Amino acid sequence: MDVLTRQSARNTARSDEAGTTEGHFPAVRMRRLRRSPALRGLTEETSLTASQLIAPLFLTEAPAGREAIASLPGVDRLSLAEALREIDALRAVGVRAVVPFAKVPDEHKDNEGAYALDPQGFYARAIRAIKKSFPDVCVMTDVALDPYSIHGHDGIVRDGVIVNDETIAVLARMAVVHADAGADVIAPSDMMDGRVAAIRAALEANGHPDVAILAYSAKYASSLYGPFRDALDSAPGFGDKKTYQMNPANVREALREVALDLEEGADIVMVKPAGYYLDVIARVRAICDAPIAAYQVSGEYAQIMAAVERGWADRERTMMESLIAIRRAGADMILTYFARAAATWLRSNAT
Repeated sequence: MDVLTRQSARNTARSDEAGTTEGHFPAVRMRRLRRSPALRGLTEETSLTASQLIAPLFLTEAPAGREAIASLPGVDRLSLAEALREIDALRAVGVRAVVPFAKVPDEHKDNEGAYALDPQGFYARAIRAIKKSFPDVCVMTDVALDPYSIHGHDGIVRDGVIVNDETIAVLARMAVVHADAGADVIAPSDMMDGRVAAIRAALEANGHPDVAILAYSAKYASSLYGPFRDALDSAPGFGDKKTYQMNPANVREALREVALDLEEGADIVMVKPAGYYLDVIARVRAICDAPIAAYQVSGEYAQIMAAVERGWADRERTMMESLIAIRRAGADMILTYFARAAATWLRSNAT
């Protein structure tokens, strides 16, 4: 007999002893523990702290300033100088992890990702500048070819096909460039098969055994990446990404992807997107003791902000509820464009 059945039987017995249900009150009142902030705090099952938030940053080689991104209200492309100021503001509210993404000029794009391998390229220089200015900040770097590709795909294209093994050879070299520049965590977002093993081997062979890998293990071919692609001008020039990103209808496949990435040497696994895939996060949590990241992607952020701008939602309450839901599902850390705002709210509402 489960606890609910036993409780129901006890309540029925009490009613029988009284001879009537008239004037009988429930022995268990769930509202008793909700009637004050102190009680609600004591019984709160899921918590969110600034240290669990990771801020994605869009970097541009522009010499100074910020560029608004129309589809991401409140999020800008940042020059390197502005990025450093933004990181300083993030640190001030307790956010100590960032993922920079670079908007690559068209003249640096090709089909081989050559610019991604340049140790003097903008992205490598940005990593070095961030680590020099903020050694205590965890820098997680994006490893994929889509920002560098004339096709906008995450891998090398041959005869209209995104090829796997040639791509992972480039990704492994890119990871070493990032590690040489000071990256703390390599985050391959490409979804090529075997790329975690190739990156792990390359890091070990090049003197970076302590650099961690955060694998985008269950990255779905979602409709929610549009604003991100606007920010980086990285939309695919043909077709879609369904031959390498996951089918949104599948969850068992996600468990296989996670298991493979862990076997290959991943230290952290990720589910992306987050809010539409809470069930996937929960299923991964049930089988996985490794840390789990979840990415509240650009489309999720944009939907909330669109409702806020129309007066249909309160930004702070909706923001916090969405992040708590991701934590409740089982994520240990969250990549979110709300990182600074959420951390600020947490600080101002600390008791």
